[in-house]
Amino acid sequence: MATDSTVVFITGAGRGIGKTLVQTYLLRPNHTIIGSVRDKTSPNAQELQGLPTAAGTRLLLHVDVVIANAGGSGSRGDVVPLELVDAKAVTDCFTVNTLGPLLLFQAVRPLLQRSGKSPAWVAITSAVGSVGNMEAFGAHAAHSGNKWLVAFVVHPGLVQTESGNKAAGQWDWRKHRILSSRVLMQFIHLIDSGSREKSSGKFYNAVDGTEIPW
Repeated sequence: MATDSTVVFITGAGRGIGKTLVQTYLLRPNHTIIGSVRDKTSPNAQELQGLPTAAGTRLLLHVDVVIANAGGSGSRGDVVPLELVDAKAVTDCFTVNTLGPLLLFQAVRPLLQRSGKSPAWVAITSAVGSVGNMEAFGAHAAHSGNKWLVAFVVHPGLVQTESGNKAAGQWDWRKHRILSSRVLMQFIHLIDSGSREKSSGKFYNAVDGTEIPW
């Protein structure tokens, strides 16, 4: 029997933007949310598990929207001089932020292909990831190689999360921080209004909805 429920998969669901996305989507009717966390025994994960859920269970065989939100800047996240950069920290950062989304896409691609709607792959990143003349990278590659998929990248801005507040303090950008609720409404609007013709393969600024050059 066909279902009208939209299935959304969100990585990094335990805190910050990911957690707020889970809370926001849970308030929408006819939505099924799948959230991934690094440690399912952590207090953040336990809090997610305590959210109200509908009675009964079902087997999910497809995903309509995947939001690749998990990321980080190393174990400490501190800004250090080049001569003090630790090689392992760089490797860890590359593994999480570059290989992580790649492996995630490979894992969920069959689930996206089973969607009866217009499947979407959305990666949350930073504007510092805008690299000119690198069109074969990231969402652009997912867009070009998968004609059935809507795939784009979103920069959320400096959001008032744990990691965002830390970065703001280190760079003295406290006045530039943005409320999570404001960014999330624009972010979700980009997903709801997105299409392959209009959005796919592009890099968006969630603060104002404008396109960021690759």
